[in-house]
Amino acid sequence: MSNDASSVLVEGPWEHRFVAANGARFHVAEMGHGPLVVLLHGFPQFWWAWRDQLVALSQAGHHVAAIDLRGYGASDKPPRGYDTFTLAADVASIVRSLGKGSATIIGHGWGGWIAWSMPTMQPAVTKAVAALGMPHPLVLRHASLSNPAQIRANAYLAGLQRPFVPEHQMSKSPAYVEHLLGAWSAPRGLWPPRDLALRYAEAMALPFVAHSAAEYYRWVVRSQWRLDGRRFARCLKSPITVPVLQLQGQEDRAVVPGLAPMSSAYIEGRFEQHFIEGAGHFLPEEAPAEVNAHLVGWLRSLP
Repeated sequence: MSNDASSVLVEGPWEHRFVAANGARFHVAEMGHGPLVVLLHGFPQFWWAWRDQLVALSQAGHHVAAIDLRGYGASDKPPRGYDTFTLAADVASIVRSLGKGSATIIGHGWGGWIAWSMPTMQPAVTKAVAALGMPHPLVLRHASLSNPAQIRANAYLAGLQRPFVPEHQMSKSPAYVEHLLGAWSAPRGLWPPRDLALRYAEAMALPFVAHSAAEYYRWVVRSQWRLDGRRFARCLKSPITVPVLQLQGQEDRAVVPGLAPMSSAYIEGRFEQHFIEGAGHFLPEEAPAEVNAHLVGWLRSLP
């Protein structure tokens, strides 16, 4: 396995650049011109999960930036800063570093969690948000304590709380990443192809990435009983007034699809929601044509 971050700078019609933001350096893959759309990947992936959307959204007239989140890919991997407040500040600072005052934020999985948080944590830069494979964070938080199906789906979380062990599992062998990709996608077993799974496993094996990825989950679990977790919940209770799009795979095995409609309780603005048949958790790659059609249509409808 390669242990050089340059391995994630996959060539294509996009351009790679590095921007300074919120005290760290972030890698961004960019395409197109027009209003800024920022794409936030999920776990266990990196910016490349959005390769189809980079092309489609840029062709539809947008400046599209897919970033490597803090701790992933070719972005910096500092020892701390994996709480949602810092991650939202990262995104806001990246928007400004890209020369724009505001952007539409689109996130998948963990990126979706951050996207949901942007309108209340960073309202000045957030024009609209789309979340793929992720209900509103407070919906997921509640379901993780009360919904038996979601509690079962969260079984992997306990393993990520242990010190050192998950880092070793994720970085020393491709099996951990391959298993999660297969376990969370639609159960037909057609996705992911082996070469794709190996690419994500190699990116997870880069120095410090596995630790950073685990830290996201450690914060989200452990903070629930701490002051910062209570502050997070208070902040997220504020109603969202910007337009929101939610896409959910009908066969998602990481997040119970039935949770998605409950997100509307936190939205006062325009809310659009679509379920995608035959797709699991990894919507941008399992159903790229449908995802692109929904995103392009929704972006076109924004004020």
